[in-house]
Amino acid sequence: VKELILVGLSEVPSLQLPLFLFFLLIYLLTLIWNLLIIVLIVTDSHLHVPMYFFLGNLAGLDLCSSSVTVPLTVPRMLFDLHTQTRQITITDCLTQVFFFFFCTTSEVSLLTVMSYDRYAAICQPLHYIQTMSWKVCVQLVSIVWCLGLIHSSIEVCYTFQLNFCKSDIIESFFCDLPQLFQISCSDIFINILLVFIFGIFLGVGCLIPTFLSYVYIFNTVLTIKVKGSRSKVFSTCTPHLTVVFILFGSAFFNYFQLNESHRYSSNKVVSVFYTVILPLLNPLIYSLRNQDIRKAFRDVIEKFIPNTA
Repeated sequence: VKELILVGLSEVPSLQLPLFLFFLLIYLLTLIWNLLIIVLIVTDSHLHVPMYFFLGNLAGLDLCSSSVTVPLTVPRMLFDLHTQTRQITITDCLTQVFFFFFCTTSEVSLLTVMSYDRYAAICQPLHYIQTMSWKVCVQLVSIVWCLGLIHSSIEVCYTFQLNFCKSDIIESFFCDLPQLFQISCSDIFINILLVFIFGIFLGVGCLIPTFLSYVYIFNTVLTIKVKGSRSKVFSTCTPHLTVVFILFGSAFFNYFQLNESHRYSSNKVVSVFYTVILPLLNPLIYSLRNQDIRKAFRDVIEKFIPNTA
């Protein structure tokens, strides 16, 4: 098999146009919100602190992750309305897998770094400037991107060695490892082992430090007696925890079901959530409850639409 066929979200012809419009709208909103977050962080001097430096990198990864999957899906949906063909070469498919894993692994690692930043700011405020200097922040982000590059490279290199002859149909709207494994006629033991090893590594290396950081954070918050301080701390911590649980939950659901009875319909729903919906939700989750982001947004609006009253 040299070319693969993406089934998409639905094979019902009447649903193709609504799905196309839905994906297009979500992608445009994702672009607008994440670009807005990046612009606000770059232009507003009050946001030139480690917390928003990491948030800007998260917005960039969301842009990259969404752009890896949705721009390929949206034109294809429109193209399929007329040609009814959904072919993609194996090389293009594995290229998409590479960039998607790069973005996802980097985002998981970055969320762990962000939890450590919150721990240092709340539990060790007197040493925060030294602990999270700009040099340290750049080094941490560099490690995050390197981890994403290493993970994606290893996964794609081993997947590239597989032969596909069982079928040329991928039961998804984009290329992902579980679907590729299921149509391979090669021995996929090493590939599945790599998925579980990296899954355990990311779970233990990222989820546990995040959990421990917030245990210390909540213990410290409970000792705060100043009025309004608790709510301010929770306004910066709750969005981050929400994103962590959503991302880890959907990823574990998708990649730890590598068997023949893999549920395609539920997998498609989860895939849409963490590839399409989550990159849109991230900037909304962080901006709606964050006073600094809201203030920076109001300042930008006032510059372009001054109050004449």
